[in-house]
Order: sequence, then C-alpha cells, then structure tokens
Amino acid sequence: MSSIFDFLVIGSGLAGISFAIRASKFGKVALITKDKLIESNSLYAQGGIAASPLSLQDSVEKHVEDTLKAGDGLCNPEVVKEIISESKSAIEELISWGVEFDKENGEFSLAKEGGHSERRILHRGDYTGQEIQTKLIETLLKSKNVEVFENHMAIDLITKFKFIGKRDGVEDECYGAYVLNKKTGDIEIFFSNFVILATGGAGKVYLITSNPDTATGDGVAMARRAGAKIANMEFYQFHPTVLYHHKEKNFLISEAVRGEGGILRTKDGEPFMKKYHPLRDLAPRDVVARAIDTELKKSGAEHVYLDLTHLPKDFIIKRFPKIYQRCLELGIDITSEPIPVAPGAHFMCGGVLTDSYGETTISRLFAIGEVAYTGFHGANRLASNSLLECIVMSKRALKKCLEYPKKIQIPKEDIPPWKSEKTIPQDEKILISHAWDEIRRLMWNYVGVVRSDKRLNRAYERLSIIKRDVMEDYWKYYISADLIELRNIAIVAELIITSAMARKESRGTHFNIDYPFKNDIDFRRDTII
Repeated sequence: MSSIFDFLVIGSGLAGISFAIRASKFGKVALITKDKLIESNSLYAQGGIAASPLSLQDSVEKHVEDTLKAGDGLCNPEVVKEIISESKSAIEELISWGVEFDKENGEFSLAKEGGHSERRILHRGDYTGQEIQTKLIETLLKSKNVEVFENHMAIDLITKFKFIGKRDGVEDECYGAYVLNKKTGDIEIFFSNFVILATGGAGKVYLITSNPDTATGDGVAMARRAGAKIANMEFYQFHPTVLYHHKEKNFLISEAVRGEGGILRTKDGEPFMKKYHPLRDLAPRDVVARAIDTELKKSGAEHVYLDLTHLPKDFIIKRFPKIYQRCLELGIDITSEPIPVAPGAHFMCGGVLTDSYGETTISRLFAIGEVAYTGFHGANRLASNSLLECIVMSKRALKKCLEYPKKIQIPKEDIPPWKSEKTIPQDEKILISHAWDEIRRLMWNYVGVVRSDKRLNRAYERLSIIKRDVMEDYWKYYISADLIELRNIAIVAELIITSAMARKESRGTHFNIDYPFKNDIDFRRDTII
C-alpha cells in the first residue's frame, strides 16, 4: 500500500505536532507516530519553556548570552539569536492554541533554572509539557488536511541516491519512507514532497534515563543510513536528578526544583555543590551531573538527596504538584523528607545536521526538535530551551518548505515495494532483549557522565560485535518494532562512541578524564559524521 502527501511528519512531540498544525493550511499532511499520539519526550517536560523578554529585567541579549555560555563555545551565535528573537511570538502562538501558563496577579509566573541569569521560564505547575501536548493535540485534531497514523513506525527513508543512484553534480533528495503498521505487520510506503523528522531523542540508548521507552534515536539512525550528515553526538546531556526508586524507572525531578531553592546533599546530609561551582545548586547541568557522579564514586552510594524540606509545604505542593503526588505514591513526602536522585540520560544535544531552517544535507528532508543539530544548543543545552527550539524551528522549517518553487516529481515506478519473502520468524526474542540490555549497560558504564580513552575503546570493540549480530538478525527475521529499535540504538550508540573518541578534550557535556581541559585551538568545532 502507498499514499502520497504534501508533508510527511515522523513524530508526535511538540516539534512534529506544531509543524503539522501549521502545514495543514498549505497541503495534505500525514503525521505518523510509533505509539499513541500523545506519547513523546515533550509530554514529560516538567520545567517549562524559556522565552525573552518577558520581564523588564530580561532581554533577548541576556538570554542569548546565557545560551552561548551553556553551549561552551560550540553554539552558532546567529542561530541562537534567531531562535530567541522569535521566542516571544512563539509563546503568543502557543497561547492562541489554548496553552495556559501559570500567572500571579495577572502576570506570568516566571521561574529560574540552572544557567539562567533571569527568571524567564514559563510553566504550568510541573507538567508544562503535558499542558502543551494536550492543547496542541486538541488543535491538531480539529485541523483539516491532517491524517494521523498511530502505531506506525518509520523503518527507512526513501531517497534518490538509494534507488535511482548517485549522480555527479546532482543533489540527493527525499521522497518518503517505508513504514511498519504495527497492528497489521504490513509495510506501507508514504510518499511526500517533504519529510520532517521530529522523532525526538535517544535516551533509551542508556540504562538510566528520564526519557520514555519510545526515545530510541530512530530519526538519527534513519538519517544516518540515508547518508545525511550527523553532528556532535558525543554531547549527551545527563540530567542530574532522576528519581532513584526501584518502582520508577524514568521519573524526572525537574531542574526547577533547584531553581526554587532545592539543595543537593550527600546521604549524610551534607550539601556539596559549593565545592564544584560558584552557582552551587544552580550550576549548569553538566557540572551538577559530574559533581553527583564524583560524590557517588567517592562514597560508593547509589544516589544523593535533593532537599526541599526547608521550603513552605503549601508552596511545594502548589509549585510541584506532579512531583509531589508521584513521590507520595512511592512513599516519599517531599515536604518532610529529601528525594533520592541520581543522574540519567536526558537530552541529545547533537543530532541530524541542519541549516537554520531545519533542512538536512538531503534536499526536502528536514529535522526539527531534539533529533536535529541546528547549532542552538552547542556542547550543552541551557535548561528549558528545548521546547522553545521545537516551536520556533517547526515554523522556520515550514517557511523554507513553502519557498520551494514546485512540487517534487517522485519516481514512484522506480521505488520497489518492501520485500520480506526470505525472512524467517523471530522465535527467540531473548536475542533482542539481551542485545538491547548489553548496549544500554555498555553505554552507561563506558560512555556515560565521565569517560576515558580506555572506556571508549572498550565500548567501541564490544559494540562492534553486538552490532554485527544485530544487523545479521535484522536481515534474517521478520521485521518488528523491537528489531527496528534495536538496530537504531546500535547505530546511535556507535555514533556517540565514535564522536566521543574523536574529541580529545573536555567540553560541555563531554568529559574525558584523559583530556580534562578544553582545547579551543584544536576542538572548538563541531564533530561531523
């Protein structure tokens, strides 16, 4: 089965949905998502969305300066300024779609998070992502020209060079994607004038993560296989405070908790961030994550504590209702006892290389949101800048799509249907689950918060063996969502490792004990694969 659309959006987070809403006014849109429409990283964003200027004390220039500082020398200053300059209008557009942010006395209640010099974070309690996703889905479902395909998973992109052949002086372009219908098991072909990757991050490449199970790096892996350039995959941001509890595997304790006065303490109750940074508990995420990692290695403990008990009980419950309720369900009253936390993989700062409008190195293939590397985040993302990037870049991507002079001539007769006659049933699912677990543990132990040449080399050697087996199984067995995801995390893990091996310095979220200092002479540049 094949279908033709003007826009094919792969992913249902803020970037994908906001693009689909806007694009529906200009053509027929297909939005595919491998799970339910609401399931994405955006849904779990607690802290909020940064924008400037929203107060007399703040300015675009201050927000730009904070972003560049967090990005540790690798941000693209022009892209940073462009996105932040559009932030206020982006907020107005969200509000026009029904999104509500907390207010006090008629004015926005602005929060402050690590790395920000001013209060500029709009939020809805501690469930901002849920508020935005819910309201945008309501708007999307009212939009004409949008067809939503839940439980549909993109397998591979369809490009000119892949099927028509590479030609000198000719630019590669994207025609669509092969897509698995998870309910029927059929492989469907979606043709489109423009393909928009909005697949989010890859936190499930690591053992401990704040990400949902859907975050398996699908967009990066597909783009890599199609021949698009990938950038800065060594910079994976670890959130310092993921709830440490045997019944909860990926619940995030928002950075806003520290922004409102939360204090990190050892298991003995001693505050420790003053030893690591003048901003103490409000230091940038990479600094805090490494500080916690150091304290855990020194003590042998499995977690530290985040303490809010010195703040008024009513304030805690009102400001962090979701965190309060979930912790209470697990037997932790955060108004009277500290929260056990540990670092976890949180945000992919690198991704598919794009221009300032989200277009990749393959014509008509765009990447927006966490899957993309625009130069906005550099070597480390400033807190709450990710939702901002999603909403602004989806608008900029559509603008470039609409500037194309004519619709693409898709050579459908040259695109073969998916062939699976030679595959055999996958009756040993233990092979998939074991390989999945091997990759995630390997990445956590050797390519985590703190790295070394020895760990990276060992990770590369072991992953090479695992990846060989994964690829062999992929072409041997019937296609399944589990097998697709396993292939994708193997590819993304390899990209992270090889990028980390190439960077002989410590910068942003990448810290190598063999090269503990920054080297601006040789490495103030992006890692391009």
